[in-house]
Amino acid sequence: MKYTTLPNTDIKVSKICLGTMTWGNQNTEAEAHEQMDYALEKGVNFFDAAELYPVPANAQTYGHTEKIIGSWFQKTGNREKVVLASKIAGGGDYTAHIRTGGFIKKNIADAIENSLKRLQTEYIDLYQLHWPSRGVNCFGVRDYPYKTSTKEAENHLEIIETLHDFIKQGKIRQFGLSNETPWGTMKYVQTAEQHNLPRPVTIQNSYSLIHRGYEIGLSEVSMRENVGLLAYSPLAQGVLSGKYLDGNLPEGARGTLFPRFIARYRNEGSEKAVALYLEIAKKHGLTLSELSLAFINQLPFVTSNIIGATKMDQLKENINSIYIDLSEEILEEINAVHVLIPNPAP
Repeated sequence: MKYTTLPNTDIKVSKICLGTMTWGNQNTEAEAHEQMDYALEKGVNFFDAAELYPVPANAQTYGHTEKIIGSWFQKTGNREKVVLASKIAGGGDYTAHIRTGGFIKKNIADAIENSLKRLQTEYIDLYQLHWPSRGVNCFGVRDYPYKTSTKEAENHLEIIETLHDFIKQGKIRQFGLSNETPWGTMKYVQTAEQHNLPRPVTIQNSYSLIHRGYEIGLSEVSMRENVGLLAYSPLAQGVLSGKYLDGNLPEGARGTLFPRFIARYRNEGSEKAVALYLEIAKKHGLTLSELSLAFINQLPFVTSNIIGATKMDQLKENINSIYIDLSEEILEEINAVHVLIPNPAP
C-alpha cells in the first residue's frame, strides 16, 4: 500500500480509501465485515462513511452503515488501526427523514453525537459536510444553477466554530468538505484563517475519467491551499468497469438495481469515451477498472481514492490498482480521449 497524510496534519492515510455506502443495503453486515477485514489486511487504513448511508437513502436504513462499522470495531478492537471519516447530511427533500434546518450548531451537534453512538467510538478522525446547503452544480448538474441557487451562502463562521468546539472536545480531529466548489472551498479556508480557526483539510468530490471537472478550478485550490481531494465514484458507479457497455445491465449490479444513480454517467458521450478507454486498457494488459483507478492514484492533488465494491473480487481488483504505474504513453492516450470527449458525465 502507499500512504500519505491528511494535509496539514500528521494523520497517516492509505492512498486507497474504503467506501462504505452499500453496506446495509446491497451488502450484509457479514459481507461488510469481510471487506473491512480484507482491506485492513492489505494496508487500507482509511474508511469513509456518512450518516446518510446506505444509498439509496431512506428512513428505514438511515444510519445502518455506521452501525455496521461500529459492530466491526466492537468485534475486532481495530478502532485504533483505522482513520475513520464520516459526514453530516446536507439539506433538501432527499434528507428530510434525517433533519431540516441546514448546518446550524444544533444540527451539527446532533449529527456528530449520533454518529459516534452508531460507530461505537469516542472520536471521528475526519468529519465532513456532505454537500452545501446552497445550490451548486453537483450530482449530475453540469452548470451553476444560478436561477435556483440561494442568494445567501452558508453560515461559514458558525459552522467552523461549531466544528472547532468538537475538535477541542476530542470528538472529531479534523474537518473536510464534500461536493464543494472553488468559491465554497476558498470561503471556508479564508474564514478559518481570518478567525484563527481550523481549516478544512480535504474535499470529497466526484472524480473519474469521464468526470474530470475537478481540474477546472478546484485542482489549483487543492494544490495551492493544501486541501486534498478524496475522489469518490472513481469508477463512475461502475460504468468505468465497462460492464454496462452495449446496453448491458448485469444482474445484481448497482446500475441495474438503482438505475437513477448511474444515469448521469450514461449518455452517448460517456459510452463512446468508456469504449475508448477500454481499448487503451486492453492494449496495455489492464482491466478498465485498473486503468481508471490507477489514473486517479497518481494525480498530485489526490490525497486518497475512495473505492467501493459489493463483491470481494471487485474489492481485490480495486485495491490492487495502487500497484499499477501508468506509463507516459498510457497517460498520453488517456488525455487524447479526454481532449476528444471532455467530461461527458457531470
